[in-house]
Amino acid sequence: MKNEAKELKEVYKEIGSGEEFLNDIKENILSLKKKVRDREFKTFLSGRFDKNDALVEVSSDVGGRDAEDFVAMLFRMYTRYAERKNFKAELISASYGEEGGPEGRVGMKNFSLKIKGKYAFGILKVEGGAHRLVRKSPFSSASLRHTSFAQVEVFPIIDNNDSQLEFKEDELKLDTFKSSGPGGQHVNKRETAIRVTHLPSGIVASSQSERSQAENKRIAIDILKSKIEKLNEEEKRKEQQDAKQENSGSSWGNQIRNYVLHPYKLVKDLRTQIETSNVESVLDGDLDILKDDFF
Repeated sequence: MKNEAKELKEVYKEIGSGEEFLNDIKENILSLKKKVRDREFKTFLSGRFDKNDALVEVSSDVGGRDAEDFVAMLFRMYTRYAERKNFKAELISASYGEEGGPEGRVGMKNFSLKIKGKYAFGILKVEGGAHRLVRKSPFSSASLRHTSFAQVEVFPIIDNNDSQLEFKEDELKLDTFKSSGPGGQHVNKRETAIRVTHLPSGIVASSQSERSQAENKRIAIDILKSKIEKLNEEEKRKEQQDAKQENSGSSWGNQIRNYVLHPYKLVKDLRTQIETSNVESVLDGDLDILKDDFF
């Protein structure tokens, strides 16, 4: 591609600067830029599961009701981001906070969001880590400045064709519970929601999106396979790098992004160092502001 550009430049010197020729040059440059962008995209998203759908799991961390409110804000952010990317977002499970917040706000203790679309996991995997919110707390009568955290994990959705995992009956613990909505309202009165625990690893997956207990069980087990497959991939990568990196899971230890609403407005990604003062746009799902051009 560099050679093509060099040849075009040489031809330009010989022919001159006619308008028709300039238009041809512009078209060729745009074509070369597209080739470079496509190459970058394919190189960056070349992981084993990057083409797969994604499961985004978010849970409240330090911060009490503010942290639960932050999780609800992130739910809207990722849902809106999926819409912007023409992906489909489906709520798999959620646990809600207490009623009675300002302006009728009900926070979320956690949620699992399935995002369907080509390269959804590859694009969203960079969201994993601790997210930090700084603002005047709407839950404080004195409007004090408050810091809260939410933990984000992203897993590839892996179907049976991609996974060789098989579970023995005594490796899984199944719990049923009622699907609940905001404020503790039940989606239905039967215990159709399923929580599956993989006893050897302690990894948990749940689903409450379907009315059928059998279907929720199938979805939960698929999610469990996805989590274990990702864990296995990460362990292999660490072994290949011959470097064992501990992850404490603490709010500060794996922090990736700050959202500051007071005393100034700023969102900063701590890994890329990309930042913007347009916090409202980011929280409305415009995450591409914080990403490289080829996304």
